[in-house]
Amino acid sequence: SAAAQRPKAFTPCRPSRSTVRVAAAAQQQQTAEASRRQLLQLGGALASAALLPAAAQAAKAPRGFNPVQDLNDNYQFLYPFGWQEVSVGGADLVYKDVIEPLESVSVTITPTDKKDVTEFGDIADVANTLATEVLTAPGQQVAVVATNARALNGHTYFEFEYTAKTPRYTRHSLAVVVANDGKFYTLTTGANEK
Repeated sequence: SAAAQRPKAFTPCRPSRSTVRVAAAAQQQQTAEASRRQLLQLGGALASAALLPAAAQAAKAPRGFNPVQDLNDNYQFLYPFGWQEVSVGGADLVYKDVIEPLESVSVTITPTDKKDVTEFGDIADVANTLATEVLTAPGQQVAVVATNARALNGHTYFEFEYTAKTPRYTRHSLAVVVANDGKFYTLTTGANEK
């Protein structure tokens, strides 16, 4: 049945001080002390707070992270020290780890006539469509692992976690999408699932 195929719900994680210290120490030492899953969870927590109105002033970034705030396109997020901005066609902004190229965060902005992300469909359908047809390459085995919808500042945000398998690696990702002022924002972060 369709209900049996729907991904389970999840509660967005919030980085604790110890989690931030673990991630920052791992990044600074360039070691694998923090698992890829921990880094992804931390990135997801940061990403889930990312597409806030630009009018909301960015709080001081946790140790080991840099803030990004784009006042023209009305978004902000954090990314780990050591990641570098790279140019990727179709993306508004992309940062990647120079050592682990599958670790990245990106923001894409697409024009839309929708006022709210819920106008695209329910969260399971939106997550599945984006994960299988937009955010991954053809031929990858894609599975949506978890979804969550939340409201913030009068906007509905869809958050979803998914994996994309290839013969050489599995990338574990978290995406947050929202519609605002004629724009459809997609923030995606992920890492190699080792």
